[in-house]
Amino acid sequence: MSPHPGIRNLITDYYDRFPRVIAKCANDSAAVPGFALPELDDATRRFFSVATAGLRALGAYRGHRLLLLDLTHNPQTNTAETFASLLMVARAVEHLRRWGEPVLIFSPTSANLGIALRDSVARAHEAGLATPEQLRVVMLAPAWCRAKMRAGRLDPSLNPVLLYGGDAPENVKTVTGQFVENFSGRLGIRLWYPREPAHHLIAHAARAFLEAEAAPTPGAAPRVHAQAVSSALGLLGYNVGREVLEADRLADPSDRPGFLLVQHLATPDMVLSLRTGDFDRDAMPAYAFDPISGLYKQDGDPHFPYECADPCEILDPTFYARRPATSPAMNDLIIKYGGDGIVVSRQECVARYDRLREWIPAAPARASSLREWSLAMAVTGTVNAVDRGLIRPGVDIVIHGTGLYAAGEFTPLPDESVIQVGSVSDIAAVLH
Repeated sequence: MSPHPGIRNLITDYYDRFPRVIAKCANDSAAVPGFALPELDDATRRFFSVATAGLRALGAYRGHRLLLLDLTHNPQTNTAETFASLLMVARAVEHLRRWGEPVLIFSPTSANLGIALRDSVARAHEAGLATPEQLRVVMLAPAWCRAKMRAGRLDPSLNPVLLYGGDAPENVKTVTGQFVENFSGRLGIRLWYPREPAHHLIAHAARAFLEAEAAPTPGAAPRVHAQAVSSALGLLGYNVGREVLEADRLADPSDRPGFLLVQHLATPDMVLSLRTGDFDRDAMPAYAFDPISGLYKQDGDPHFPYECADPCEILDPTFYARRPATSPAMNDLIIKYGGDGIVVSRQECVARYDRLREWIPAAPARASSLREWSLAMAVTGTVNAVDRGLIRPGVDIVIHGTGLYAAGEFTPLPDESVIQVGSVSDIAAVLH
């Protein structure tokens, strides 16, 4: 355990609980690589050493006690994608040990997952868990995520970074699936497309284990967990962790927290689904252009921004999931345990940025330099939800800090390390 109060390694400190979490989330026999994890020896501990997170008090806002679940400790990623990526690579390592079969991970990404996978693969090499020829990774990201790409330690000839220039960025998943289906048997290596959500659910279950140690819910005020979400796998994973704790009588369903979903205007699908039962954007409020401010405004629906530069604004390209299959499960949890959903704009995030800096002094000095907006979105959504009466009085709020970084805080991926692709055949040409 970490000697610092409220800080834990979310993998090694709870390693003995992962088999039960895996049993709830995954069918090990149907997956290749399987969900078996390597023995926790010295090399594996070094590999997992960056999987730390912290839970600490932020202060108070209008009668609500605020806590921050900081999942950004890994300086090579600054996002919560570290945890799932480490477990995915650990699965690949165990497959190597059991079967002697090299693995090439091929992952579509909106940048953060791919960055974390590349860091995890490099860590596996550095810890001696696999050689660069035994374990490789290819990432395929939409071209609009270029500004988020960061340099790494991997050989680009073995681990290429592909930028997809198609019109619909979400098609990176479709293109990846088509490539894997058509070419997986032609490369002489196990090609793994990790599309199952289970690895995210498994990794994020540990958030509940940390909370149970650092800020247990028995005897505490009611809670809401707030997070900027694309498909809410982090909150769904937290819920799995709660189920494990409750089965062990370490927590009680009567004090299970509610959830606040925070999204942006480009993809407000989970909030729409929660509020209306449908993903139809026609349910969004009508915005009117204000020529004096140059902004679009509405004041009829507190779940949406009161002002924005564009009603279809892309605040952060990371949040690009449309019609997520996870919405029904998340809706059921909020109906049962409480919570709500809110959509934020860049204008609102900038207006609230001083508040974020007050609570998190280590945050970048200027909102304009941000390349990852998820924590700023979560803080803005939380404050707006309180101001608009969407969170009932007396409730503590745990803000999940899933990502925060700015330009100048990382070394950008050089242009010569990026390969532009627009089709399955382009990808095949690169990998052959």
